Amino acid sequence: MTRKDFLKITALTGLSTGLFPQWTYRDLQETYTQDQLIGKYNPDIVGETYLTKMHRETASALKKLQASALQEGIRIEIVSAYRSFQRQKEIFESKYRDYTQSGMDAISAIEKIIEYSTIPGTSRHHWGTDLDLIDGNAPKPENVLVANHFHGNGPFCKMKEWMNLHAESFGFFEVYTDDAYRKGFKYEPWHFSYAPVSIPMLQAFKKLDLKSLLKNEKVLGNDYFTDTFIEKYRTENILDINPKLL
Repeated sequence: MTRKDFLKITALTGLSTGLFPQWTYRDLQETYTQDQLIGKYNPDIVGETYLTKMHRETASALKKLQASALQEGIRIEIVSAYRSFQRQKEIFESKYRDYTQSGMDAISAIEKIIEYSTIPGTSRHHWGTDLDLIDGNAPKPENVLVANHFHGNGPFCKMKEWMNLHAESFGFFEVYTDDAYRKGFKYEPWHFSYAPVSIPMLQAFKKLDLKSLLKNEKVLGNDYFTDTFIEKYRTENILDINPKLL
C-alpha cells in the first residue's frame, strides 16, 4: 500500500465516519494553485452568472439539498456564490473609501469592514464552496442578509431550522456560528460551506504567505496590514470558524 493510498483510506474511514457519514471525503492530497485559493482562476468553477457560479462539486451537492428542502416547501435560493478576487477587491475598496471619506481613520475603517467582509484574496467565496442562502418562498425584506431574519418570526426562520437539521448530511456546514466565544467575522446564519472541498482548500490556503500575498496585491489600506494585524486576522477571521470546517 502506498503512502497516498494509506492517507486516502485514513481520511475516508476516520474523518468521514465521524463528521461526514453520508458522503465521501475529498482526497486530502489534492493540490491547489495560489490563483485558485485567492479567486483569480479556478478551472473547477461552473455556472454563468453571479448567482450560479460555484465549484462543480458544490453545485452538484446543492441540487440535492435544494430538492430535499423543496419537499418541505422551502426553496433554497442563492444570494451570493463564487466571488472572484477582483469582485472582492471592489467590495472592500468601496467600503474603505466610504468609511475614510466620511472621516473614519484607516485602521477603524478596516476593522469595520472585516466585521462582515473579507480582505481580497482571503474570502472563502473565492473557492466556490461557500454560499449565502435564503428561502425564495418567503417574503423578502429589503436587506435579506440580517441575522434576525433567520430566527424567531423572521421570514427565513423555517429554512434555518430545516438547515440546522439536514444541511450537514448534504455536506453543508454553517461557517460563522452564533458562538459567544468565537471571534472574527460576526454571526452569519445564511453562510454555508461545502465541506468536502472547502476543508482541503483551507488546509492549502493556510500554507500561503499571507503577508506577501496581501502586500503584493496592493489593496487600498494595505499599508496598515502589519504583522500584528495579519496574524490577528488569520487567527480570528480565517480560522475562528465552525470547528467542523477546520
